[in-house]
Amino acid sequence: MGRLGVISDMDGVIYRGREPIPGAQEFIDRLRDTDTPFVFLTNNSEQTPLDLLRKLAALGIHGLTAANFITSAMATAEFLAAQKPHGSAYVIGGGGLSAELYQVGYSITDTDPDYVVVGKTASFGFPMLRKAAQLIDRGAKFIGTNPDMVDPVEGGTEPAAGALLASIEAATGVKPYIVGKPNSLMMFYASKKLGIPAEDCVMIGDRMDTDVVGGLEAGMRTCLVLSGVSTRGAVERFPYRPTFVYDSVADFDPAVAAAEG
Repeated sequence: MGRLGVISDMDGVIYRGREPIPGAQEFIDRLRDTDTPFVFLTNNSEQTPLDLLRKLAALGIHGLTAANFITSAMATAEFLAAQKPHGSAYVIGGGGLSAELYQVGYSITDTDPDYVVVGKTASFGFPMLRKAAQLIDRGAKFIGTNPDMVDPVEGGTEPAAGALLASIEAATGVKPYIVGKPNSLMMFYASKKLGIPAEDCVMIGDRMDTDVVGGLEAGMRTCLVLSGVSTRGAVERFPYRPTFVYDSVADFDPAVAAAEG
């Protein structure tokens, strides 16, 4: 194994809702102290890297820059810019998603857009559902930022982008193309950003059905942490296994991960 690169999820790994995961700061410090290249890869499409940086700082997690983040909104914008440069989209999602699309030269419109792009947003309602269905019926291509049905929050979970996508799919009979995890496009974007081959990267996450399978399909080693959605018992229900299983990132040692390679 060459130089180790660490790609880590955020929700359920570094924080849960408005609470930091115990040991998260020490995990970041350990990566920095060992000069381990790392990036946080999140299916969160609502916030920009600067938003995430400020959010973590407010939680008491420091030592990061905006360059340490890749969101599903960034990956979706990069994907669409490659597929149809300077296209147009009707967007259901947070400000982070619209901002990334604007940045790659997309226009946001509800009149004959090339794409209907859907991410998580608390403002989703029937008018948005109706408009999305009408546009897809007229030929707009259906894109989802990520498939997560729920997100971890303090005291449990809340509906996420996948729930919105499911309602639009039910109304149209059209399945979305989803850019975020577990699509390995996200993993390849991250390894490219780090400048480290996928086979020399470790993907850390809290979900067997997105983080672990996405990392596996990208040819990476994988680490499941039990501080978010998937439980230790859930591991046995999947036909694939993570390379490592830890209670949290507090237990992750980059030297051990590199040696296991």
